[in-house]
Amino acid sequence: MTQTSTLSAAEIIAGLRATNAGRNPELLAMKYARMQQSPFVFLRGACHLFYAALPDTALFRQAPLTWACGDLHFENFGSYKGDNRQVYFDINDYDEGALAPASWDLVRLLSSIRCGADDLKLTPAAAKQVSRDCLDAYCRALGRGKPRWVERETASGMISELFAKLQNQKRADFLDKRTTLKGKHRQLKLDGIKALPASAAERKKVEHFMQQFAATRSTPEFFEVIDVARRIAGTGSLGVERYVVLIEGKGSPDSNYLLDIKEARPSSLSAPLADRGIKQPDWPDAAGRIATIQQRLQAIDHAFLQAVSLAGQACILRDLQPSEDRVAITAWGKKLENLSEVVASMGEILAWDQLRAAGRSGSANADALIAFAARADWQNEMLAAAEEMNRQNQAQWEIFGKALTDGQLA
Repeated sequence: MTQTSTLSAAEIIAGLRATNAGRNPELLAMKYARMQQSPFVFLRGACHLFYAALPDTALFRQAPLTWACGDLHFENFGSYKGDNRQVYFDINDYDEGALAPASWDLVRLLSSIRCGADDLKLTPAAAKQVSRDCLDAYCRALGRGKPRWVERETASGMISELFAKLQNQKRADFLDKRTTLKGKHRQLKLDGIKALPASAAERKKVEHFMQQFAATRSTPEFFEVIDVARRIAGTGSLGVERYVVLIEGKGSPDSNYLLDIKEARPSSLSAPLADRGIKQPDWPDAAGRIATIQQRLQAIDHAFLQAVSLAGQACILRDLQPSEDRVAITAWGKKLENLSEVVASMGEILAWDQLRAAGRSGSANADALIAFAARADWQNEMLAAAEEMNRQNQAQWEIFGKALTDGQLA
C-alpha cells in the first residue's frame, strides 16, 4: 500500500541531492542502488530525511539533552577493538553525532526495528513486541543510573556467540580476507566490494599524511605504509572520501594492521536541532565533533581513534572495523526470545552510553535522565512515533525509488 509522506517529493529529492553533493559518482550510484533494495536500507542511507520528518512534539523537543549517535539503528551496533586491545560491543558509528534530546536516538532505533521487519523476517506483531522489549530494557537501564559495557565476559546470547567467533579469529586470518600474500608481502585486495584502486595522487596524499602522522608517534615504523586503497563500507557514508591503509604494524606479513581514514561531514541533525533552538558546541571541525562524541559515549576508546587533517580535509582515523564483526541479527533462528535479547541489549547500551556522557558540555546530568526513565507518560507515545516514522520512511522510499527510476537523481 502506498504511504503518504509529510515531505513532498520535491523536498525528498532536493534533500537527497544536497546531502550527497560532491560524493564520488561511482560510489554514490552504489549507495542509491543499495537504498533501493528495501525501506530499511533506505533508512540507513537517508538519515537527514528521517529527522526532517520527525514530529515536533514535546517528546522530541523537551526530553533531556544527551550526546547522541544520531544515526542509531540495529546495524550500527557491533564489536570494536579498544585502545587496550580488548574487544567490546557498542554503538559503532558516530558520523551524525550531536547534542540532541534523549528521545531522538531511541526513536530511530525503534523505527529501525519496524522498518527492518521484512529484513528480519518479523511479523508486524513480533516487531511490536521486540520494539517494546527494547524500550523496556532502555528504561530499566537508564533508571538504574549506572553505565556499564558489554565485553566477552558479560555478553550473552547472540552477542556472546559473536565474541566467541572473534576470540578464535587470528590476525592472519583477518588479513587474508582483505589482502593477498606474495611471499612475505601483502597487498590490499581490490575486489570492488570492499576496496577500489586509489589513484597515484590519492596514494601520494595518504602516504604523505601517514609519514607526518608517524613522525608524531613513539614507534613511527609501526605506521609505515605498505598499500593504500579506496574503502567501500556502510551505506550512509558511501561516496565520501575514504581509504583503507595497510601498514607495517608489528611486522610483515601476519602482524600488519589496517587503518580506516574517512572524510568527516556535518551532522544531518544540525538543521532540525537548530530549528528547535538546540545549540551545539563550537567544534573545530566535523572530525573533532565525531571523535569527541565517540570517546564520550564508549566506555573504552576505539583503537587509534582521532580527528586528523588529510590535505586540509577533516577526517577520522581509526583501526579498521570490519563490517563482519556485527551480530548476525537476521539469523535469530525463529526464536523470538533470541532477537528480543539482542535488541534489549541494544536498548541497554544506548542508556549506558547516554549516562556515561551525562553532564558534559550541555547534556543533562544523570539525575535528569533517571527521572526521565521513571516517567510513565511517554513510552506508548514513543512506540506510536516509531510506527509513524516507519510509515514516513516507507513513503519516502517509494518516492525515492520512482525518482531514481525516472532519472531525477542521476
